[in-house]
Amino acid sequence: MAFREVTMLEVKEVLRLWLLGVPKKGIAAQLGFDVKTVRRYLAVARARGVESSHGLAALDDDLVAAVVAATQPATGRPRGEGWAVCEAHREFIAGHLGHRVRLKKVGKLLRRRGVEVGYDTLRRFAMAQLGFGSGAPTVPVADGEPGKELQVDTGWMILLEPDLFGKRRRFKAWIFTAVLSRHRFVYPVFRETTESAIEACEAAWEFFGGVFHVVIPDNTKAIVADPDPIAPRFTDAFLEYAQARGFGIDSTRVRRPKDKARVERTVPTVRDDCFGGERLRTLDEARGRARYWSLEEYGMARHSRTQRLPREHFEAEERAALLPAPSEPYDVPLWTDCKVALDQFAAVAKSLYSLPFELRRHILRARADIQLVRFYEHGKLVKTHPRKAPGQRSIDKADFPPEALAAGQRDTDFFVRQAKEHGEHVGRFAEALAAKPLPWRRLRELFKLLGLARKYGARLDASCKTALDADMVDVYRLADMVRLDTRLAAPPTAQVIPLARYLRPASQYALPLARRERLNEGDDT
Repeated sequence: MAFREVTMLEVKEVLRLWLLGVPKKGIAAQLGFDVKTVRRYLAVARARGVESSHGLAALDDDLVAAVVAATQPATGRPRGEGWAVCEAHREFIAGHLGHRVRLKKVGKLLRRRGVEVGYDTLRRFAMAQLGFGSGAPTVPVADGEPGKELQVDTGWMILLEPDLFGKRRRFKAWIFTAVLSRHRFVYPVFRETTESAIEACEAAWEFFGGVFHVVIPDNTKAIVADPDPIAPRFTDAFLEYAQARGFGIDSTRVRRPKDKARVERTVPTVRDDCFGGERLRTLDEARGRARYWSLEEYGMARHSRTQRLPREHFEAEERAALLPAPSEPYDVPLWTDCKVALDQFAAVAKSLYSLPFELRRHILRARADIQLVRFYEHGKLVKTHPRKAPGQRSIDKADFPPEALAAGQRDTDFFVRQAKEHGEHVGRFAEALAAKPLPWRRLRELFKLLGLARKYGARLDASCKTALDADMVDVYRLADMVRLDTRLAAPPTAQVIPLARYLRPASQYALPLARRERLNEGDDT
């Protein structure tokens, strides 16, 4: 009769029938065993002090295990010569593995020593005897409370169909997965930016019908500016968005996939199951396909871990625990660093905004939303401007010196008002200059007129009256007239030499003075 291994259930059945009073031959006939086999099992039971008269109360798992261990030989593959070779070189193998030498390299080193052993044998020996390949114990991570955690990942998807120019464009997708129910939402985008992250989150809150309490993103630059296990620094725009929607950000550690195990392998699944084989022409078609897949295909397929439909699981346990969904669209702000140039302007989103003179060459932090642009220096608000379209300027006149601002803005009225302060006719002459059609030339003429006014004062007003009476509006000829009038009205004063240059007479000096000096001293000799 061929050997047949008896299972534990069959051994238990032998003992059960025996304790019920069935004879050995009856047990063997009923179970198809040899009588000797039955007798061997019962002998072990009697050796443990169990008799058939004890009844079923004596049957327990310990008795069955003891009978199986005593009657069935230990199974396993016998060790060969290669195992003995490995045992003989145990210290050599263990020493190199302790120094983080790869096992294949250890085999090569053994062969250099003239020791031939197969890699499979070496690997089995290292795993069984030296603990090779035994990592840390795997502990399942808790799913958390309903509606608390939402894990986020991104990845490249497929190419869209060619456009009118024959070009194909590849898109990415933001993938949101509820930790408890595994319900999933996919949002395709072209670029992985902070703006697209906020846009995807807004679409996710609409899809889930609420906001999760905690978002667990990967270390994408769109959300995490400076990764750190304890104190990561997030981008200003996304942090402000999280504060506005009321959820927390709990970013994962770098190169620690177990921190977001629910979404770690979702990118290939989404790419192959959701978009694989699809012919999508636009990003809107991709988003429609992703929404249908999330609701009807993935959402209604039984999850292998939870053994529930993700969509049904989410609706039953998580939706009610979410924060209220946003009722108004979010105005995505733009945060950027900008330098104030020497002209006192800073560029934000291709628009220019004026800053005070003392902030020139400073690096400021700017926040631009749909209405306002705010400038901060070391966290302090220093300037606010209305938002302008690209290519336009927002100028606060208080930021500039009045003369410089008027010159830059071609404000001739400002210089005319200054000219009127120097006299009525100077003001009239300035108005005549400002009436010329050439913008920059008339400004330069006004500058020269004001310079003449500061140099000659009230005399310029009379010269301007004479020029206006003759219909002469030429600033150079006016300058000649002022100089001529000044020369005729006030001739230059003659230089007067003092009568006495010394306080003592010439006789007190050792050397004689020159004749002219003696005359000045009153000495006739």
